[in-house]
Amino acid sequence: MYFNYLNRNTMNKAELVAKIADDAEITKTQANAALDSFTEAVTKTLKGGGKVTLVGFGTFSVSKRAARTGRNPQTGATIKIKAKKVARFKAGKELSEKI
Repeated sequence: MYFNYLNRNTMNKAELVAKIADDAEITKTQANAALDSFTEAVTKTLKGGGKVTLVGFGTFSVSKRAARTGRNPQTGATIKIKAKKVARFKAGKELSEKI
């Protein structure tokens, strides 16, 4: 089932869980728990201002986006967009070379 992602530009969570379960020879429930644990750990680390580095894969970090002005596309009116923090991912060397 997880092979469907090869024919599309996206892979959903269910397909990723199936792929992890197959590769690691574990159940889909165990793979889902592992993936949920990973995303929770990354989220908590980023929320605390840290970063997560997976050598060869990439780095998850937080970046600050400054306040700016924009336009409402429907009315053309100028609006103020608040500053905020955004999650970033920078691909590592090995991942970049494989893509």
